[in-house]
Amino acid sequence: MTLRGLHLLPVAMFFGTFAWSFVYVSLPFHIQAISPVDAAATLRWTGWILGISPLVTVVTAPIWGYYAERGNPKAMYVAVEMLQGLTFFGMALARTLPELLLSRMVLGIMGAASTFAFIMAGRETETTAVRRRVAAVQSAMTVGQVIGPLAGAIAAAQLGFRTSFMLGGLILLGCSGLVRWGVPTVPATPRQRDREGAARPRDVAAVALIVLGGNVQVFFLTAILPVVLPDLGVAPARTLEIGGMLIFASGVAAALGALAAPRLGEWMSERMLIVTLLVASSVLVAALASVASVWLYGVLRFLQVLCVAPVFPIVVARIAQRAGGQAIGFINSARIGAAFVGPVVATTALTWDSPAALYLLLAAIGLACLPATAVRGAVSGPRAL
Repeated sequence: MTLRGLHLLPVAMFFGTFAWSFVYVSLPFHIQAISPVDAAATLRWTGWILGISPLVTVVTAPIWGYYAERGNPKAMYVAVEMLQGLTFFGMALARTLPELLLSRMVLGIMGAASTFAFIMAGRETETTAVRRRVAAVQSAMTVGQVIGPLAGAIAAAQLGFRTSFMLGGLILLGCSGLVRWGVPTVPATPRQRDREGAARPRDVAAVALIVLGGNVQVFFLTAILPVVLPDLGVAPARTLEIGGMLIFASGVAAALGALAAPRLGEWMSERMLIVTLLVASSVLVAALASVASVWLYGVLRFLQVLCVAPVFPIVVARIAQRAGGQAIGFINSARIGAAFVGPVVATTALTWDSPAALYLLLAAIGLACLPATAVRGAVSGPRAL
């Protein structure tokens, strides 16, 4: 399938992800600035405010995917991006922690535009083409994650938190317009209905577990930066700047890993590759427990994200051809759910124990996903020679 204008979909996903990460990086510091409660309570509020959107989206993404598969995913993408942009304005107007929590909850109810993008990318007849399209969307999203935090940190420092939220909303409105007038409607392929349901529920569940565990190791960091950076020798006045640089480095690693995914999948069996990547990521996140320098911390974090980033496009590209929109929405909700589980687990663990204990817990989560790679149909085994 070749459609003129479809190349603009990754462009829209880049700017959409840019807008989210542009706002996300400064959100913990904004929460600290407006919080009327003590440090421990503020930390808990931070975890829930950052995590409530993905938590709600975990429920809504499969529902959105179900209707998008049977309807027009492009139209739903346009509507969701527009509504999210307006809700970003609501975040800018929020004056209290409960109001901020409510606005983030509304964002979650709207679902995720990425679900519709992956459905459109999955409407191909060849696995290699699907893998390239999924990787293109994922790469665009990760490049947005690269640039967004650094730009967001600078904008928040220079213009203020609320103004940066409004800028993010304007970007999302622009993404809605780009897809509305620049991206063609993607029809279902002739065999799309025949393929729907071909993936067994256990295959979908195994892929979702791998996606959840791998992405928890990605999304945990932002919520705890105001707490861990001073322990790494960063002056309080520089935590926002250094935090933006760390998230920037993580985004670079995620982009490189996603870009490498199509090639890595050609070198060895998917099962062995996923096992290797999950083990390497878990070892590296555990190694963060022994680091006392912010620069060494950044290097280890870069390598860890570089290892785990290819996991999502590899496992999703394989199952996207065989599963319907509801299953794709469910798998994408696992990725989004990790954006809830990561911050909440991280902030909760820090209220109970040390950062070292948190890193060991995150490593254990990654290793706990290894049995899911053995599920037949979730990932492919060794190639026939």
